[in-house]
Amino acid sequence: MSTIELRSAAKSFGDTAVLTGVDLTAASGSITAVLGASGSGKTTLLRLIAGFERLDRGSLSIGGEVVDDGLRTVPPQRRGVGYVPQEGALFPHLTVAGNVAFGLARGERGEIGDLLELVGLNDLRKRYPHQLSGGQQQRVALARALAIRPNVVLLDEPFAALDATLRNELRRDVARILGETRATTILVTHDQEEALSLAGQVALLDRGRVIAAAEPRQLYREPPTIDTATSIGEVNVLEANTSSGYARCALGLVPVRRNGSEPPDGASRLLLRPEQLEMHFEDPGEAAVGEVVEVEYYGHDALARVRLAGQDEALLARVSGEVEVERGRRVWIRVVGVGTAWPPGGTPSGA
Repeated sequence: MSTIELRSAAKSFGDTAVLTGVDLTAASGSITAVLGASGSGKTTLLRLIAGFERLDRGSLSIGGEVVDDGLRTVPPQRRGVGYVPQEGALFPHLTVAGNVAFGLARGERGEIGDLLELVGLNDLRKRYPHQLSGGQQQRVALARALAIRPNVVLLDEPFAALDATLRNELRRDVARILGETRATTILVTHDQEEALSLAGQVALLDRGRVIAAAEPRQLYREPPTIDTATSIGEVNVLEANTSSGYARCALGLVPVRRNGSEPPDGASRLLLRPEQLEMHFEDPGEAAVGEVVEVEYYGHDALARVRLAGQDEALLARVSGEVEVERGRRVWIRVVGVGTAWPPGGTPSGA
């Protein structure tokens, strides 16, 4: 078992507090994505788990063993942790095989071929890093991290420097490889799509604390706070009045989820994702009329900003890339699915 548990973990550098009390559990054999903006403490969190930094206070355990409690610590080489930094950090004078074998005793190098086969690089074992693409270099870095047969693998934004197509391909391969090794994995990223698509759990790190941690679908659909909602995708937040499980807003009457208890009655704030705003070019009935004021085209889909009649704030509606939407077009918006209602303060009832 290699469950990772952090309790009230705190770390400062001089007068700068980076982590102020992190509570997080990563289940054995799972992939947890830690999502946060630059400077939120993601890399520091990984370095603490790896043992490269010491906790100021709190505790960290791996597989039930306390490895750091601010007073005593288990050294990095005894934690069974494989670490993949952002740029791979390969040795330029060593071949692919040499990089993967680095640090292993001679008798431990027999399985390097199996590792290179696992990451799809066995045919390139004699090449040097400068002869590899960015994606291939990251595969070598992953194979090197796995060579010590770690219980835990830490990935520090490993896809950030890659182009979009290669990034998506490597994500799928890394998820497959990690699934086969059964290592407990923590991936830090600022990419929402990456976190949602790769992980079984997503943890949101903000101002030195984990403000939410849950299965991706749950976190996306039922965020506990407005800050959480805006950290994990585009959102529309509308002023509303809620009663008997429905919210009345500029888009009409919208059903709201319970989110642990009955939604608040009275003044509220309503969350709707852009894909919940169904756009029509003719009045379908029971829809709000508006005008398209901006369109962002992404190929597979487009994000339209629509200003409803009598409203100042434009709403976001996501449509298929096959749909031709132009600025100035009159449209009708109807809500699909269920929204999440908060009291005016911004925390849903029951959260």
